[in-house]
Amino acid sequence: MKDSIMTETQYFEDLEVGHVDEYGEYEVTAEEIIEFASKYDPQPFHLSEEAGKAMIFGGLCASGWHTCSMAMRMLVDNMPSPSASLGSPGVDELRWLKPVFPGDWLRVKSTVIDKRQSRSRPDMGSVFMSNEVFNQHGDVVLSFRPIVMYRRRSHG
Repeated sequence: MKDSIMTETQYFEDLEVGHVDEYGEYEVTAEEIIEFASKYDPQPFHLSEEAGKAMIFGGLCASGWHTCSMAMRMLVDNMPSPSASLGSPGVDELRWLKPVFPGDWLRVKSTVIDKRQSRSRPDMGSVFMSNEVFNQHGDVVLSFRPIVMYRRRSHG
């Protein structure tokens, strides 16, 4: 597990295919689940324990979009500062695999699965990631494959 935020900038050249980072301990609370759902995904099973029990979930559970937001928070909190990241043009795959409940503790495993230098922009490249979010039982609750653009240290 990563203990602290990195302070050395990681450029495109520094990221190696196969590299794995693991970090985060995010505690999920009922209050946060309900607050997020009230604003962005007000389906009944995200708003009350009773509605969640009436569905297949067995109780109040977080919106998948909320789970994505919690994962993003852990990723950003553990980015090197300053960062050579230039943002992301999107996600190739997103799967909500298991419900996330109040009291769960989440962590992220991020793996570099591919990288490509830009043909049209020699000052940058794209890094293809495979991210998994686990609960405290080691179950994968979310997986997604973002593409992250990075500045190159040198080009020419």
